[in-house]
Amino acid sequence: MFTMEKQKLKLFLADDHPIFRDGIKALLEKEASMEVVGEASDGSELLHKLGLTQTQVLLLDIDMPVISGLEIITSVRDQFPLVHVLVFSMHSNEEYIHQMLSKGAKGYILKSCKMEELIRAIITVSTGDTYLSEEASKKLITYVNTSNQKQKDTPLTKREIEVIKLVSLGLTNLKIGKRLSISHRTVDTHRRNIMEKLDLHNAAALTNYAAKKGLLLNNL
Repeated sequence: MFTMEKQKLKLFLADDHPIFRDGIKALLEKEASMEVVGEASDGSELLHKLGLTQTQVLLLDIDMPVISGLEIITSVRDQFPLVHVLVFSMHSNEEYIHQMLSKGAKGYILKSCKMEELIRAIITVSTGDTYLSEEASKKLITYVNTSNQKQKDTPLTKREIEVIKLVSLGLTNLKIGKRLSISHRTVDTHRRNIMEKLDLHNAAALTNYAAKKGLLLNNL
């Protein structure tokens, strides 16, 4: 009786260390349900080759030459919406994890993980679900809680926080006014009040303050 062979899960490996890629590829291809359809050692090569494959899951190291991991995730999200990104990194920094997920990565797992967990993560993100290793999950929770506390500690009003976020994006008073449906004169008043409250004197100082207080998270 004729039976249809189950289609393999198509993977793309992006890492700038050939020996590491070769090792991971060999391990993954022992899985009967998986197939590595492409490899790249830098961001530019990755984006070029990705469009020539039918990749379902991109296993991505964030320390990529030419184009950074963060930029790659944004480009993949915009150009290849059917490709799910699983970040595979040695970094457990909570800010890295938050940024990658905010930009569109479906998962974050550390290179210190066991092979069984890597397989589980790949299968999970291939369905569109999110996968975080236990350590990455703990780091992310700590980061979000700390950021929320920083926002609570700020002396600014809700409207002033909206203004400072837009200032940090480099928008003029006129553009900020249009975005918030208020006049540019009102924006100028808010900026002066913010600077007086915080004892800051220019847009760069406002942006630096916003970054330190975690007020830029929603702009990612």
